[in-house]
Formats: sequence, C-alpha cells, structure tokens
Amino acid sequence: MKPRHFFVLPLLAATLVLSGCGLWAKLLNHGSNIQPPKPLAEFAPTLQVQKVWSTRIGDGAGRSGVRLQPALANGDLYLISTNGKLEALDAATGKRVWEQSTRTWPGIWPFKRKKPGPDARYAGGPTVSGNLLVVGTLDGHVDAFDAATGKHLWSATVDNEVISPPAIDAGIVYIRTNSGYVYAFDANTGDRKWLNDQGTVPLLSLRGNGPLLAAHGVVMFGSDDGKAVSLRSDTGAIQWQIPITRGLGRSDIQKLNDADDTLQLDGNTLYATAYHGELVAIDAAQGQLLWNRPFSSYVGVGVAGKELVGVDDNSLVWAFSTDGGGDLWKQDALQYHWLTAPAVQDQYAVVGGVEGYVHWLDLSDGKLAARVRLSRDAIRARPVVHGDMVYVEDVKGHVAAYRIAAAGR
Repeated sequence: MKPRHFFVLPLLAATLVLSGCGLWAKLLNHGSNIQPPKPLAEFAPTLQVQKVWSTRIGDGAGRSGVRLQPALANGDLYLISTNGKLEALDAATGKRVWEQSTRTWPGIWPFKRKKPGPDARYAGGPTVSGNLLVVGTLDGHVDAFDAATGKHLWSATVDNEVISPPAIDAGIVYIRTNSGYVYAFDANTGDRKWLNDQGTVPLLSLRGNGPLLAAHGVVMFGSDDGKAVSLRSDTGAIQWQIPITRGLGRSDIQKLNDADDTLQLDGNTLYATAYHGELVAIDAAQGQLLWNRPFSSYVGVGVAGKELVGVDDNSLVWAFSTDGGGDLWKQDALQYHWLTAPAVQDQYAVVGGVEGYVHWLDLSDGKLAARVRLSRDAIRARPVVHGDMVYVEDVKGHVAAYRIAAAGR
C-alpha cells in the first residue's frame, strides 16, 4: 500500500494519520486549539421549514472523518455507512425501497466469506447514474449495484481507501483514492481502463478528497498539493492543471495548501477553492484562469445564478459576484460552527454545522432566514437540494428531509 499522510483539521477530528495503513495519533487538543462556536443569536424567521421525515443509516461516518452525503436519483435517496449498510429510500416519504447489510465482500472471492469482518466499510459515495450505483470502501474496494434492486453487479480493487464519491459519465466510473490515484473503470464490467498517479502527495493534507467532477470528456478534481486538475477521460492524461494556492507559511501546517474542496461547474466555468489558497474561476474547456481572489476554504462554494456563496476557514459565509469575484456580502453569525459546503435552494443558501443545526441564509443579503436542528451531532456533508426539499445527514447517520415554503404562504 502506498503511504498516505494527511492532516485532519481539528474541527473535524483533531487527528493525524501517520500512514495509509491507519495508524492514528493525537495532533491537537480540540479544546484549546480551535475557537468554540459563536453563540447562536435569536432572529425572526422569514422562511418556514417543515420536517417531512427522518431516519438513521447504520453508524453513519462514525469516526472515519468521511463526509458521507446522500445521493438523490430516480426519486430515491441512497445512503451508506461505514459499518456496511446500504439503503435506498423513497425520497418523498422516507420509506425503505431496499437495503443491504453485509460484513463480507460481494464478488471479491469465488465465494462469499463466511467469517464476519470489517470488509464492507462503505465510505466513498454513493454515486448513482441511471440504474448504476457505485460506492468505495475504506478497505480499497469499489462495488457496483443495480440502483433499482440493490443487486450486486461487480467489484474492483484499488490501492487505498476511497473516501470521496465516485463519478460516473459516458459509461465510465471514476474513482479517486486517498493516495492520489485516479482510476477509470468500465461501468458495465468493472474492468480497469486507465490509472493516473497524482505524483507526490504532501506529507500533510486535509482528511478527505473532494468529489471528482466528470463532464464533457474530462474528469476534474482539486489536488492535495493545491491545483485544479483536468484529465482526459479516454486516457487519463493531464489536460491542464492550475495552481490555486499561495504556499505561504513556515511550518508544514501553515503551508498546508489542499484543494480537496467540491468543484462547481457552471456551463464552461469551473469554480474551485483551496485551504490557504484562493477562489478561482477557470475556463474548463481551455484550462485558462479567468479570475482569482484570496479566499481560504476547505469546503468550496455554491453557484446561484450570478452569485457565488462560500464558507471560509473560520465559517464566515461570503457571497461573491461570478463576474470577477467581487464581494457582495458577508455573514459572521455562524463563525466557528465549522460549516458544510453551501447548497443553493431557490433564493437561499443551506449549510449544516458542528452542533447539528441546519441554517438557511437569504442570498440577497446573507441574513439568517431559518434554522432547524437535525441532532446534536456534527453535520459535515453538503445538504442535498431537490426543489423545495433538502436532505441532510450527520456523522452518526441521522438523516432528515425538510421542505421549505416562504413565510406567510
């Protein structure tokens, strides 16, 4: 196994992984090294939020540090957990469509292992395209299922843990492992088509990889050494790469320049951010930088028409113009709540936080519009929006669906 060293932000887990084999050690004292969340102020809601249903999926992400996020497709919501749970729910009602619960590898051996073991530790995904559902595991495997029935279709082996969602496009499944490799597999058979090695992975990087973004014959991602990268989908060769970090600081932690955030593609414009780096707009077809501005983030931005909304590394929420990146507004009411990447729902930005709250902010001025509490556990993954519904999952596997309506309706 290729060694993989990475730094976990104290707000996420306060740990340092010393090797890809999973040796954990204390890095920072959680209580003395990060600011406590800013007390939440009361406000008059301008948005009505109704909980439609709630459930729980296994142990959720547990102590893995992974940002598990539901996948919405075909009217169903797909969920995984690191203790081997895989479920499909009716997105409207929360009723279970099918479920898988296993501690053995389907399809890896000539027969299923009878001895229980921590084998199906689902962590990457789920990702659904058409009738194909794909997940990656902490044990370095990829599994594909029929999205309608949960039937296992194929398995593949990779070099390291998979903790970011796969991407599926034009009959190809793309997988990114925590050692810097990107794999391409045939979506029908699971046969490997190519492998791209990111090269030298920094000694320290953030725990987690942003999702791969596959479209228009390329696959894009933010690298551990602070670049936005585009690979050709047919060969895996680098099409272009653009640095989006500044490389400041003296210590290794101060020099941490990870671009593992969620990329956003709006037409041909790609938006990317980096920890200790910048917010950039890139012409994705040409690989040309359109504009950049200082902005340190480990979660990324959301796109709302002519506006970008982002969360910085202190959980201040910002809005920028897509035309040059100029400031529109800033909201500091959620400082140090270690917010998720923002999702855009109608005229609102939706974020989750470390104390289990879900917040809606008005995109016109950044003011808080509504707040609900899913649980007392941290929410780390970007909420999933579909129309007037939003789906949220916390680190313990609690999942809820909320419906919004303008106040007074």
